[in-house]
This record gives sequence, structure tokens and C-alpha cells, in this order.
Amino acid sequence: MSLPNASPQRVRLFANERLERLTVISPRTFVLAWAVLLPLIAWAGWGAVDVAEGAALIAAGLLVWTLFEYALHRFIFHLDVDVRLVKWFVYLIHGNHHDSPNDPLRSLMPLPASLPIAASVWAVFALLFEHPGTWLFLGFMIGYVIYDFVHFACHQWPMRGKLGAAVKRHHMRHHYTDTGGNYAISAIFWDAVFASKIRSLKR
Repeated sequence: MSLPNASPQRVRLFANERLERLTVISPRTFVLAWAVLLPLIAWAGWGAVDVAEGAALIAAGLLVWTLFEYALHRFIFHLDVDVRLVKWFVYLIHGNHHDSPNDPLRSLMPLPASLPIAASVWAVFALLFEHPGTWLFLGFMIGYVIYDFVHFACHQWPMRGKLGAAVKRHHMRHHYTDTGGNYAISAIFWDAVFASKIRSLKR
């Protein structure tokens, strides 16, 4: 059985059809999954903190996510190491996206990749902060969903309006001008902070 919405530009990552299906996700599946998972995370942390502390932890989690997003994209997704296995892994998780950037089923992170990472982060937060760490994790995951939504929009939608156009322009420069800059997607100010903002278009 072929993949849904098969695109002639799609990069095939696995010969095995079942493995290949794990590398894509539709926008509908993404929305449905996180519409269930985010409330479940909130439910898991219910009663651990009061409303004010919970809001503060969520805000902190959002901030932590933006730094995580930037570091992941800059140092892992664009890791350049002359080791065959590492090169294959980097291509599997991100390099293929640069070869086919507008594939609608690869503009969002598939659940087999995002869920194990999320579970690991939750475990770390729980270890460090015990039960209140769940609210920090909730903010982190809200940040992740916003990031993936923004990334999808950059590649699939016009994104008119001052803010939307600026975010899309920022990310398109990463793809089509210089892959060595503009690593932030949902919080583009980090590229200015860490001196990785593409200042002008290269010809």
C-alpha cells in the first residue's frame, strides 16, 4: 500500500513500506494526537501546584523549549561529522527535509520520533522537579506544538501579515539562502542573540 498523498518529490528513506510510513504524518493526525496528549499531560500534573505557580512553570517550559528548539536545529539537525552512520542519522531526521522542503507529510515531526523524545524530557523534568515538573513539561510541549505548527505553516501556507511574513522569510532564508544560519523557527530572536541570523540575501 502506498503512502497517502504521495508526492513525486518525496525522498524515500526506507525500502520497507511499514518503516517508511513511520516517517510521515498528516496535519490531521498531528492535531488529533496533540489535542489528546496535551490535556493528558495537564491532567497528570493536576493538583501538584496552584494556578499561579502552574502558569509560571508553563511559561518557563515554553522558554526552555525555544532554547531546545534552537540548539537541536543548530547542533544536531545540522551536525557535520565525517562518520557514515552519523551522516545517515542526520539525513534521516532532517537532511531529507532540505532535499524536499515542501512535502506536506514531512513538515511535522512524526509521532515515532517526537514521543520518545518527549518521554525522555518528561523523565528529566520529573527527576529534577518531581511532580511540579509535569507543568514545566506541559509548557515545553506546548512550545513544541507551536513550533511544529509554525514550521508547517512556513512551508505550506502564504503566512500574510507582518509577523507571519517575517517568520516565514526567516525560515525560507535558512532553506534557500544559507543553511548555516536562521536556526530558530518559533522564536526567531534567538538567531540575533546567538549571532546566527542571516543579515542579507546572498546572490
